[in-house]
Amino acid sequence: MVLLGAGCGIPAASDVRVDGKGGAATEAGVISRGSEPPTRTASGTLQEVFVRNFLSAAAGEPDRAYERVKAFVAPEDKIRLQDKKGSEVALNVVRLREAVYTPNRDLTTTVKITVQQIGVLRANGTLAPPVATETEYEFGLRSASFDGGVDDDRAGLYIINPPNVLLLSDTALRQYYQDETIYFWSSDRTRLVPDQRYRPQAVPVERRVNEVVKWLVGGPSDWLRPGVVGLPDRTELINNATGGNGRWEVNLDMPSDDQNGIDQLITQIAWSLGDLPGQLELKIRNNAQPVVILGERRNSHALYPHAASPLRFGVYDGAIHPLDFEGEPSGTVPLAPEVNRNVVSASLGFAKDRRILAAMVVTGSKNRYRLAVGTGVEPVSVLSRSSTEYSSISRPVWLRMVDSRPGRGLVVADGQLYRFDETARMYQMPLNLPSGEVTAVAAALDGQRVALIAGGRLYVAAVNLDGGGVSIGPPRELVTSLTNPTAVDWGREDQLVVAGSVGQPALYEISVDGALETPLRTDLGAKVNHLTAYPSNRGVRAPSGAYMYEVNGVAYRSSPFERIEPSRVRGIAPVPAGVRQSNPSAPFFLY
Repeated sequence: MVLLGAGCGIPAASDVRVDGKGGAATEAGVISRGSEPPTRTASGTLQEVFVRNFLSAAAGEPDRAYERVKAFVAPEDKIRLQDKKGSEVALNVVRLREAVYTPNRDLTTTVKITVQQIGVLRANGTLAPPVATETEYEFGLRSASFDGGVDDDRAGLYIINPPNVLLLSDTALRQYYQDETIYFWSSDRTRLVPDQRYRPQAVPVERRVNEVVKWLVGGPSDWLRPGVVGLPDRTELINNATGGNGRWEVNLDMPSDDQNGIDQLITQIAWSLGDLPGQLELKIRNNAQPVVILGERRNSHALYPHAASPLRFGVYDGAIHPLDFEGEPSGTVPLAPEVNRNVVSASLGFAKDRRILAAMVVTGSKNRYRLAVGTGVEPVSVLSRSSTEYSSISRPVWLRMVDSRPGRGLVVADGQLYRFDETARMYQMPLNLPSGEVTAVAAALDGQRVALIAGGRLYVAAVNLDGGGVSIGPPRELVTSLTNPTAVDWGREDQLVVAGSVGQPALYEISVDGALETPLRTDLGAKVNHLTAYPSNRGVRAPSGAYMYEVNGVAYRSSPFERIEPSRVRGIAPVPAGVRQSNPSAPFFLY
């Protein structure tokens, strides 16, 4: 962290205090949640605490955000903040990097905070990309005592010359909001796709159903829109959702009476309410549908059909082998021995009919590589190869299907993104991105969202599978503490596992909008060139946080963190005395 001081125009008699915030990400479990941010006087005259509380004041229900923030502002400066109401309220979410406190001769203190703009939290619970470009904000502090001179703990402090926007720290976002997942049907209406929202902790639990239905009526997040469908146009909530004692009533004005669409909406609401128990009575223009038990609806309509517990595999001496760990299921290689050769990296998956989908990077001629693809009943014995060789190819990924359509996947070759089919034909995918080569791609469990690294930046984008093709919507860049990302995969529905740097190579878990960060490993020693994760989800109750990665030719796994030794590789021949044993590489999950 660079500490400010020289060249600040500080009076000789003053003293500068630097409030270093330590790590950019919040350690999981450190912050205790609360429903309401602290009041202005809660910090007394402790300036650092007061500023942190000021950066939390906007948290909560949007219609009172300005009121809460203005309570921190000196009466003479309240006019600097122009109130907005209801849906117009937007909070600039920032990651606080540093705060410098400079006492002045008039007994005020000048505060300069350095921030990273993360995004704009809207009243509908979405975190949109940042609009502001400021990296610094400056404002003042003064005593709230009547004469403005002597510090008084009971009177507390005031903000003077406040910023003219509502600021919310990422710490406050984590502490005073509940991150929730709601779902929209994919553009082909074959599966539900997650969408992340934030609900203020201050919202009473009994209003949760109402908030979720309002989010669904309002439609998906902007970046997700190209891959999903919202509710029919002109759908409105009639009054508020009501209920209690395990029974909820939702009344909608919808222009359609299509029973299949209504049934899908009930499933969508059931999953969007998380694990909420009880009964749901949906009414369409006051006409009641049959009462549904929420838990039964979720059980009978799988969120991720055909998902399975993960099996670990890796590459050893150019062939795929199972990786065996105590207490975990272990599989067999679903490839015939004659095609399990010259493998650099691989992705194996299951189709709806339990066919094996195999995509591999294999060695070609003169340090070049091809994509090899094979599908069929286990063991797969025939591979198709790409017509072109490339100087570099990333680990391919399959887009999971829930129907009988042929398998399709994505791969990066020589800095360009391609889609491929079951015959290894590759088609370049246009991306609306600033100049910069693509270096990594990862697909979510729903098959409708991808994460990309391009030009040294991290992106997410929606996938559209209409009409038998594959198109990718405009990517959204995620603002994170990590620089120079090298690898990415989906660790959960709403979280990515990302390798990059925070001064040294590190692994972070980052929310799909970039706002919430948790450091996983900060002592890697060298950059990660291969990363794979099992996306834990509500369909398969497998342990969360399972990922594997490779650094300097050595593979590691999480939970517990340990090197993947050759002894974990099944089916390899003993090494003669005096011969150095190879390391397993390019680990991956089959699920």
